[in-house]
Amino acid sequence: MSVETTLPTGTDLRAEIERLRKERNAVILAHYYQKPELQDLADFVGDSLELSRKAAETDADVIAFCGVKFMADTAKILSPEKIVVLPDMDAGCSLEDSCPPDKFRAFREQHPDHIALTYINCSTEVKALSDVIVTSSSAETILQQIPEDQPIIFGPDRHLGGYLNRKFNRDMLLWPGVCIVHEAFSEKELMKLKEEYPDAPVAAHPECPPHIIDHADHVGSTSAILQFANTFDGDTLIVATEPHIIHQMQKALPEKNFIGAPGADGNCNCNICPYMALNTMEKLYTCLRDLEPRIEIAEGLRLKAKRSLDNMLDMAAGTIGKGDLGRIKISGDL
Repeated sequence: MSVETTLPTGTDLRAEIERLRKERNAVILAHYYQKPELQDLADFVGDSLELSRKAAETDADVIAFCGVKFMADTAKILSPEKIVVLPDMDAGCSLEDSCPPDKFRAFREQHPDHIALTYINCSTEVKALSDVIVTSSSAETILQQIPEDQPIIFGPDRHLGGYLNRKFNRDMLLWPGVCIVHEAFSEKELMKLKEEYPDAPVAAHPECPPHIIDHADHVGSTSAILQFANTFDGDTLIVATEPHIIHQMQKALPEKNFIGAPGADGNCNCNICPYMALNTMEKLYTCLRDLEPRIEIAEGLRLKAKRSLDNMLDMAAGTIGKGDLGRIKISGDL
């Protein structure tokens, strides 16, 4: 591993990243919640699964994933032949942390008649213990294909699961995890903002708690919120998700006003994801230079996790008929 006492800065830093991108035959991915400079540098900007699928379709040898660890893990599950690096291995996720694999396994064993519909914001081990992974954009399509009398465990996000329960009159058993970013929005401060901008619609991510969802004019995934931002009537939109997504909105529609929903302190600073913020241009440079830190997943675990992702991709694409998923049983070796 090379050792440097000083790192390039400014335009030199960007030039070095570009050099390494070509030298490593690397593709750089950035989630919508990353800092604007990382979004602008990336080959692809998107949500976690969309990015992993894009990377799998390229002929790149290296995937540099500017996001959080479960996203980089997903990229490795789908592209095991590629080197996958994450600028900062401490870039975790409160939802993943809320659902330890051993506790999730025990929970499943307590409810053997339930299938596990699990949000993608979880560890590889939890994916391997699940039947179908969902994203915020695919969850509704997949849930509607599961018979109403089939008991379901939904985790780790209780707010997303609760939103789906209310919308489709289901009774899924919810794991009690939350996203610390979406949990931080303040209803009181949001109402003040709505008074200041009475004609502005509110777009909210379904990871938000019900008291925020209830005031939303549009509820959807990061990609769906961006689509709504491109089509809504009016000149101002209030956005209840991680505020770095606003960068893409401002680029597409600079004439419009996009306002991040406030946290309890009256601003959106507490709603910046601290894990996403760990990735920087300097760390991207060093991970491309050293090809570290690198994502490694044991093959047996990867294949078990890939099964639940494959089920999601099949169902989201409509290739599994309605009701065909009913009463899946978990094999004993999970």
